[in-house]
Order: sequence, then structure tokens, then C-alpha cells
Amino acid sequence: MAKKYRVAVVGAGLVGKKMVEILLERNFPLSSLRVLATRKREEIIAGQKFLVEETTPESFREIDLALFAGTEGEKGASRTFARKAIAEGTIVIDNGSDFRLEPDVPLVVPEVNKAALKYHQGLIANPNCSTIQMVMILAPLSATFGLNRVIVSTYQAVSGTGREAMDELENQIRAYCSGQTLSPQVYPHPIAFNIFPHIGGLSQEFPGYFAEEVKMIKETRKILNKPDLPISATCVRVPVFNGHCESLTVELKKPANPEEARAILSRMPGVKIVDDPERNEYPLPTAASGKDEVLVGRIRANPIFQFGLDLWIAADNIRKGAALNAVQIAEEMLAQGLL
Repeated sequence: MAKKYRVAVVGAGLVGKKMVEILLERNFPLSSLRVLATRKREEIIAGQKFLVEETTPESFREIDLALFAGTEGEKGASRTFARKAIAEGTIVIDNGSDFRLEPDVPLVVPEVNKAALKYHQGLIANPNCSTIQMVMILAPLSATFGLNRVIVSTYQAVSGTGREAMDELENQIRAYCSGQTLSPQVYPHPIAFNIFPHIGGLSQEFPGYFAEEVKMIKETRKILNKPDLPISATCVRVPVFNGHCESLTVELKKPANPEEARAILSRMPGVKIVDDPERNEYPLPTAASGKDEVLVGRIRANPIFQFGLDLWIAADNIRKGAALNAVQIAEEMLAQGLL
């Protein structure tokens, strides 16, 4: 009989609930599934009633695998509990940003760098949502044509901030349509019918850059094992409920026309080409929401760089950008005999 695993999901917000849902829908071999959070309560998750338990160091006794949902921009529960869980023999997959850049922690997108998993020491990091969808496109292009530099602008949905941000967008839309004043609580400015290039705090290491932009730069270099890769990122919050989009410009080392790029990307697992502008077909956040694939289109020659391409990407930031990627890491660890 195939081995089954005692699994805990730490966090019961958008990402934590989606982790539970994906573990169940993909039939991960579970002998038990527990949900841990900051306080005890009952929650309906994936149509089932779960008793959410308060997280303590003792929670990880007799747990084989813990998925930490994490919260972008905040110190996650993994900072408090991950090392204690590992000491109990638990393998930790962390969606938060606390450990991503530590040299002894693999930062993994399974379709891109699954070999890094064999070097884990009990802890594996899930990359930032915007980084994940970008490296899914960069990796096959880099492997075939080489990569000189990357310029990216993101258009990030409010679900990346959590349920409170989604509620804020909905409430502000209602207020706007009723002629009421828009009062931001989650964000520094109203998000309804507005955009702002501000995600995370300002960086001291990269003057003028916000934290999300620095994450994309440093995480991409680590995942692709290109520590000196020139990358420029501008990250923008937009009034979309779910699904991040990215405008991506790459300068390659070898010539690549759009047809060659489409052929390469069409063979990349987890990538779907949506590229027929004459029929108004290109990646949309509404089309990506709820889907596992990273959508890519508007693939065209860049007129500035000799070997340049411009592309447009969309992906569900809660699924592939967070929960699904974490579960795929666990599945890959099973495949490699690492669990």
C-alpha cells in the first residue's frame, strides 16, 4: 500500500484555504490533514468542516509535512514555528518571504528547478507570486536562447494582499457608485478605479525600489542560478480581484523570432499560449483566475534590443502563485523520494 502522510496547513486565509482545496482535489496521499492558525475555530474549507487549531510548537509532533501559507509583506508564522517543526521531524514548505534568500534553503518552482529540492535541510521556500509566473516564461527562453537582461512591469490583483484587500476594493466600488468618499484602510490610497506603483516597503538595498520589486530581482536570480542577471522591475497594484499580469521584455543572447518563442513556450509544462491579437485573444486576469497554467501571449519582437522579445503574462496568484506551487513542491518531493 502506498505511504500516506500526516499534513498540516498553517494559515486559514486565502492561501491556506486554497492549499487545503488543492491538496484534496489533487488527491495528495493524506493520512490526516490539520489546519493551524492563530486561534481555534471552525471553518468550512473546500466544502468540508475543519476544526482550525491554534498553532503551538507542539502542533508539529507527528506531522510529516507542513505547508505554511505565509502573508506577503509580513513576518509569517514560519519565522516562529518552522525551525521548531523541523526539529520535530517535519518537512516545511513555506510560502512566506522569511527564508527565500537564505543560501541553505531551496527556492523552488518545480517546472524550473526541481533538482534544487535534493539539497533541502527540512525547509523549502515558495517564491513570490509574481516571480513564479515570470520564471515559468524566462526559464525555457533562457535554456534555448540565453538571457542577457529582463525588464518587467507587474499589474497585481488585490487578492495578493488578502481577503481584507478584496473586501476593500468591493466596498470602495460600492461607495464610488453611491457618490460616497473612498476611505482606504488596507492600502495607502483608494484602489477602486485607481492604480499605484507601491507594493511593500521601500528598500534600502535598492534605493527607490519597493520590496516586491526587490523580491522579483533577487528571487529570479536565485531560481535561475544567474546571480548577476540584470533585472529591472516595477510592481503596480491594480483594481482587479484576482490574477496578476506582467509586461515582460527580455533581451536574449541568440536571435529568436516570435514563432520560435511560441514553439518553445508551448512545450513548457504549466504554460499555455493565448496569442491571437487579431481575434482579441491574449492573457487576461479573468481567464487566468481559477486556472493552474501561466498564460502567455502578445509575443512579439522588441524593436530596441537586437535579440529582444516582448510578452504579456497572466496567472492566478493564489493558485500557481502560491498554493498550487507549494503542493507541486510536495508532489515533486514524493516523486524524488524526499518525503
